[in-house]
Amino acid sequence: MNAMTKVEQTLPAGQRTGQEQQQYLTFMLGGEVFAMGILSIKEIIEYGQLTEVPRMPGFIRGVINLRGAVVPVIDLGARFGKQPTKIARRTCIVIIEVASGDGEQQDVGVMVDAVNEVLEIPGSDIEPAPSFGSNIRADFINGMGKVNDRFVIILDVNHVLSLEEMSTLAGVTAVGNGEVAALQN
Repeated sequence: MNAMTKVEQTLPAGQRTGQEQQQYLTFMLGGEVFAMGILSIKEIIEYGQLTEVPRMPGFIRGVINLRGAVVPVIDLGARFGKQPTKIARRTCIVIIEVASGDGEQQDVGVMVDAVNEVLEIPGSDIEPAPSFGSNIRADFINGMGKVNDRFVIILDVNHVLSLEEMSTLAGVTAVGNGEVAALQN
């Protein structure tokens, strides 16, 4: 019988063996380097043409029209409880496909300071999320990837972009095709 180490038990199935490598998009946010698995990323677009939606919390910057679809844009810095992201020359929106509560997939845009590169990180170089010392919620972290003697925070996209949690926080409900409607009082 093949026994798993404690680290392997805490990692997602695709990262359990040290031989497998996962690809991650790394990006800058508030001076820190973060990463997310590339399998959920659809595209990266230039920041612009954002329509603000009234009565939304600070972490929902607005919506964009992406080839006819309404896509909400989340300010990841504000989502982590930090200062809102300042718009700069390298600010961009990463379009990510996330699961909604009804099992459907929905596109969500994530604002980041700058996109760096795609890295391959072997499963053996990924440590479990620390239970202390992080500036963001522990359930937002999938693990800590070791890259060039430094750690990169690997985000758990499904927790960070949980549509149900964001809807609750925003006091809104998601309605088909990414449209957002305020709850009636």
